[in-house]
Amino acid sequence: MTNSLKILFISAEAAPFAKTGGLGDVAGSLPKALRALGHDVRVVMPAYLPIERGVEGVTPMPHTLRVPTGSGLIEAGVFQGRLPDSDVPVYFIAERNLFARPQTYGYGDDPYRFAFFSRAALALTLALAWRPDLVHAHDWHAAPAVTWLATAGQRHPAFQKMASVFTIHNLAHQGKTSWDIFDYLQLCTHSLREEGYGEVNFMARGIFHATLVNTVSPTYAREIMTSDGGAGLDGLLRHRQGDLFGILNGLDTAVWNPETDTRLAQTYGVGQMDGRAANRRALQEKAGLPLRDDIPLVAMISRLDWQKGMDITGHVVHLLMNGYAGEAQFIALGTGAAQYERMFAHLASQHPQKMTAFLAYNAGLAPLIYAGSDLFLMPSLFEPCGLGQMIAMRYGSVPVVRATGGLADTVQDGITGFTFHNYATEDFWQALQRAIYIFNVDKDSWRQIQGNGMIRDFSWRRSALGYQQLYEWAAARMSYEQ
Repeated sequence: MTNSLKILFISAEAAPFAKTGGLGDVAGSLPKALRALGHDVRVVMPAYLPIERGVEGVTPMPHTLRVPTGSGLIEAGVFQGRLPDSDVPVYFIAERNLFARPQTYGYGDDPYRFAFFSRAALALTLALAWRPDLVHAHDWHAAPAVTWLATAGQRHPAFQKMASVFTIHNLAHQGKTSWDIFDYLQLCTHSLREEGYGEVNFMARGIFHATLVNTVSPTYAREIMTSDGGAGLDGLLRHRQGDLFGILNGLDTAVWNPETDTRLAQTYGVGQMDGRAANRRALQEKAGLPLRDDIPLVAMISRLDWQKGMDITGHVVHLLMNGYAGEAQFIALGTGAAQYERMFAHLASQHPQKMTAFLAYNAGLAPLIYAGSDLFLMPSLFEPCGLGQMIAMRYGSVPVVRATGGLADTVQDGITGFTFHNYATEDFWQALQRAIYIFNVDKDSWRQIQGNGMIRDFSWRRSALGYQQLYEWAAARMSYEQ
């Protein structure tokens, strides 16, 4: 029987309160799965503008945090809420000058904003008189907490020998800033080889200082130790490879369930697939496309960004729409770089009876696309984990993906989807052609591939068991070193 652990989650995002990507999904779902295993998990994130304006179920706490910084004591307030459908507390660090802004990220003082947040998150544990066994810090925004714990925190009785786990969600975003940040955090340490003169790299710091390090898929853990995938930190990651693990993200299966999803035109399951036809028609109507069930309906839901494979997507969609694999329809949903939005808009204008591009944020449309499409494209250049392919499989839309990161770990070629390896238009097109050929000529195999994907276990419980093991190892190491 595993002992119950007290775990402090420090994250810049947690859905549904703030989410710009996979980080928000993880911090909003994993704590609930860990709580179901019996652990005392508490989440800390900044009080962004919507929290300051008022969110149902979020209330102010009487605590005033006096956070020590190189600029003196800075006061912060605290709000409290809970993750939906759970008893997991979420604490929001409130400092209007730093966090009550229109956007979550993208400001010149982001390193100082999140350094303050990280330090305040640790100060909150003192105000609550709650000492966690372990701090779980997510991405560079929470790395200052790990860095402080391993340096100045060792002189503080409440934080001595406190274990930490640092999770890399996307190595490309590293939180670089000037050395002055250490004066602000009131700590002394040495420079890292990965840091330029006078520079601090918080992603590198999290990797260097944490008790254990993990990322969000086993394949991505291997890829980031290479020069191609390491974003300049591969040497440091190889140095810590004995402490580096890959744990695949999960899905909130209560939200993403075609048997109960009220956002669909009709619910369905692996044993009764007739409902997919109703969703297909509803999707075609929404997209203004002809109501046809005899041709493949191909879809993509993506941030329109270079990381997501947009450079090799345009020509593939051009070939698809011009009938080089037979007749097909295509629907895209997403926003991002202007050049890729123009690309999809142009292709859609050239093929109005075959293609629709929804170039806007529309979370309500996404479930219908998963439920009504036959094929789902994810040709990512790199993908730490990816959730789109898991949702697509659960809803019976067969993924065509590049075998990288979490895509390689979740999609099996010819079994649950179709994969290609080289980041090239030709390889992507060949994989899509293979998928369309099976769809058109071998319905039994197609239904088998659909069914295989729909019954895969992508629940957070599976992931939570992996993190539980990681926490136990980290806590044991710090206990042994005491």
